[in-house]
Amino acid sequence: MRGKQIEMHHIREVLRLKATGASNRMISGSLGVARSTVADIIARAAAAGLTWPEAGALADTALTAAMFKRTGQSPHLGVRRHAEPDWAAIHLDLKRPHVTLMLLWEEYRAEHAGGYGYSRFCELYRGFEEKLSPTMRQTHVAGEKLFVDFAGGTVPVLIDRRSGEIRAAQIFVATLGGSSYTYAEATWRQTTADWVGAQTNALTFFGGAPALIVPDNPKAAIVKACFYEPAVQRTYADFAAHFDIAVLAARPRKPRDKAKVEAAVGIVSRFVLGKLRNRQFFSLVELNEAVRDCVAKINAKVMKQLKQSRNDLFASLDRPALKGLPSERYQYAEWKRCTVAPDYHVEVDDHYYSVPFALLRETVNARFTDGTIEVFHKSQRIASHVRSRVAHKHTTIPEHMPSSHRRYAEWSPARMLREAEKIGPATIALFEAIMKAKPHPEQGFRSCLGILSLVR
Repeated sequence: MRGKQIEMHHIREVLRLKATGASNRMISGSLGVARSTVADIIARAAAAGLTWPEAGALADTALTAAMFKRTGQSPHLGVRRHAEPDWAAIHLDLKRPHVTLMLLWEEYRAEHAGGYGYSRFCELYRGFEEKLSPTMRQTHVAGEKLFVDFAGGTVPVLIDRRSGEIRAAQIFVATLGGSSYTYAEATWRQTTADWVGAQTNALTFFGGAPALIVPDNPKAAIVKACFYEPAVQRTYADFAAHFDIAVLAARPRKPRDKAKVEAAVGIVSRFVLGKLRNRQFFSLVELNEAVRDCVAKINAKVMKQLKQSRNDLFASLDRPALKGLPSERYQYAEWKRCTVAPDYHVEVDDHYYSVPFALLRETVNARFTDGTIEVFHKSQRIASHVRSRVAHKHTTIPEHMPSSHRRYAEWSPARMLREAEKIGPATIALFEAIMKAKPHPEQGFRSCLGILSLVR
């Protein structure tokens, strides 16, 4: 019954039960209305000179006019005779850390000594809250959570005017819990690189980092969806660690966990995808410019119940509560679990990189960026290489070889011939013949080295 218009039959029942000698508490419990409402109805009936059963014989309009003629109010639960709080401001204050309804009521009573009692204050606030949309009702602490997801719809982009080839662009959406301040971006795919890149751009847009990120359970972020302990993908975990953010994946089949972003996705679908449906785009850059314009209008629109825009709420709630971004720029890196091959190399993107020979057959983790490859064994970095894009080739550090291989690798055909030259032209000719007889010159080095040892 809270926050709803009281039915006339309830007023009649209050007067009838009071005439039987029932206490206000008993009437309240019987009808499911607040005791303050019961007291108010009885007081109004007495002021209007109405008694039972005479009041019961009156028509609804006559009874309403008699009881509420002084204020022109309609019969609502608990006619408000006290100083009315600013419920929208109270709703927003509750999003601030450590703020409770009890604290806000104490501040209200300090200003209005004859104001509502705590229980009535809470009842009226809940009535105001019920008028808000479901996502507005949720109380998210400012700066605490960022909700992220991809919208279901896509935007067609003409990437080749000659062939008419069209590619569908995905729309990433991020919204802050406290203010509903929203960010959106178009990406080609929903890979881990797109997922992390879009969230990095979102944090730059917000100018700070929240305490928590709440994703759904996409493969780009969560290795294994689990109701209790979802496993976060290694690259995504690195991203979160860089910005000092915790990842709190929404529980499977629990839509309320991500209701905030679901609402934001719905808004973006209407005010971005809907508005852009008849426009033609020829690049992702052009599409993102249009998306930014649409999102700016979403954030600037004043919300009717709260009488403030997302921009206003962000400036007063979330922005001051966000953590600062790290000074060091985030560098995207992927991870791969590898087994060291018999030739003491690991394969990353069809290229082979050496690790210390002693780790033969061990399991290691390779972390690779655009420019470097790092290899870790039991969290210790054991190798670092410049990344090569040449397929099926080897990058080898001499120190990683066993001693016999290392001695072998220090020689080259040119060096071998220089050593032969110190002995004489016949030795040069012999070395050339040995190396030419082998499929690879290096395979003749061992014989040549044996000949050189005879010099001693």
